[in-house]
Amino acid sequence: MLLLTATQRRALSARAHAINPIVMIGKTGLSAGVINELDQGLSSHELIKVKVQIENRGARDILLEEICQQLNAAPVMHIGKILVIYRPKSEESEKTPTPSLRKKKLEPRRTKRSYQA
Repeated sequence: MLLLTATQRRALSARAHAINPIVMIGKTGLSAGVINELDQGLSSHELIKVKVQIENRGARDILLEEICQQLNAAPVMHIGKILVIYRPKSEESEKTPTPSLRKKKLEPRRTKRSYQA
């Protein structure tokens, strides 16, 4: 499990304010599918929010610790039923180029007048 300083935790909390939860954990708790989704989310986003449906705060604390240990991540904050988790991107994933989703810039369309000339 990663450890963060208070300054790092404060900066990550500020960044996390604008993001929405990407994973919801039900009352049944962790499963292999949930861990896989959390891992994929951390791989692509570094910082994620998780919403937990468990009522007991102590159980949510234990759940947060278990997630962070399994995924080698750091707990940023736990407010109510929202957990914020951080794991820095690996250097290998930064080196692989991601395909661009933007279309190539098209040439300007010809106008009616350009055909008359």
